Amino acid sequence: MAIVARMPRTRANRSGNAPRAAGSDGGDALSLGVLKDVMGFRLRRIQNHLAKAFVDHPHHGDRKPGLFSILALIAANPGVSQSRLAHEAGIDKTILVSLLDDLEEAGWAVRVRSRDDRRKHSLLVTAEGSEALQDLTEAAHEAEARARSALTGEELDQLFRVLDKLYASCFREEEI
Repeated sequence: MAIVARMPRTRANRSGNAPRAAGSDGGDALSLGVLKDVMGFRLRRIQNHLAKAFVDHPHHGDRKPGLFSILALIAANPGVSQSRLAHEAGIDKTILVSLLDDLEEAGWAVRVRSRDDRRKHSLLVTAEGSEALQDLTEAAHEAEARARSALTGEELDQLFRVLDKLYASCFREEEI
């Protein structure tokens, strides 16, 4: 069953001409409608644009999205477990395994069996991975330059504090 939206007949559209879509000419911004009160949409919209700018950056190469974040988290937390890393990154464990395979194939990270529990792996960044992380960090900062320039240093610090507060309220340690 197809759903057909009909425009109410108003003085503005009695002629039968279709109304001009907002933003169709690159002018006015689209109305957010009910999305104006949805935090996830606003965060995702910004993240989508920043991720595209990062992926399009020449230093990024042909890498999967998310590789930089996983590499950075491993570097900042040597020996982290796969389950802890997946939780912190907010990704499914099967997706993480694919990203770790790519990191190992590139020679940027290694999985080492835990001595305490042979079912678990500790994750470490290699020397090559550390060099790649520097390049990817530079690419990330360049990709974010336009967005960062819209904020003062104080506003950027405040944004990071607010985002960290939201994360802490949504995803507590005991959920691992």
